[in-house]
Amino acid sequence: MSQIIQREAALVLFSGGQDSTTCLAWALARFDQVETIGFDYGQRHRVELDCRQLIAARLRREFPHWADKLGADHVIDLGVLGQISDTALTRDAAIAYEKTGLPNTFVPGRNLLFFTFAAATGYRRGLRHLVGGMCETDYSGYPDCRDDTLKALQAVLSLGMDHRFAIHTPLMWRDKAATWALARDLGGTPLVDLIREESHSCYNGDRMHRHDWGYGCGACPACDLRRAGWDVYVKNCHPGEGRDPPINSRDG
Repeated sequence: MSQIIQREAALVLFSGGQDSTTCLAWALARFDQVETIGFDYGQRHRVELDCRQLIAARLRREFPHWADKLGADHVIDLGVLGQISDTALTRDAAIAYEKTGLPNTFVPGRNLLFFTFAAATGYRRGLRHLVGGMCETDYSGYPDCRDDTLKALQAVLSLGMDHRFAIHTPLMWRDKAATWALARDLGGTPLVDLIREESHSCYNGDRMHRHDWGYGCGACPACDLRRAGWDVYVKNCHPGEGRDPPINSRDG
């Protein structure tokens, strides 16, 4: 994949999941410098925050051409979001669908707050490019992941801080299979393996059960999307591409 290097710095919303890890690689391939920001909001799958450091360390070690680009990491305490939310991601509740059609894993205002705090951090550090892994193609229907929402938010943040921000969502029109393929294009099989091994998407925070596509309970909506995308990705790969050896499950 040809890359266009922008002589600027970017700030990536980096949760430690598949999508944000792919977006981090995307940013490293395109910008001179890249910083990361994560949020602790009392999520039940808080283990994703631990994965962030492992991912960053492996990126520096295994992709030396990106090592010098990967700069400061910021972790913001947004515990108040968990306190005011009554969702399956911030409470010990079964994952289900509400009458609205949205899963009860939807945390109202989460991505709006994430980008607002990222913009405030970017303003302080002189960064205008904000990168997030939101997707409207293969997702659970969250309204704050939609392209129209984020375009409007970009305008509001730029006006409200008098600082011209650019919100980048490289996965917006990609399904999960295409997201796996993008990782392969950016970093080959080593990056795909890193994402499978180190990133975390499971809403239940399960790091005990391992599958071909990575760790997870295998039953929550996040695992369903990740598994389905992996299956299509492997099926569509050319012989010898992306068909990595099976991963042995820790639970047998």
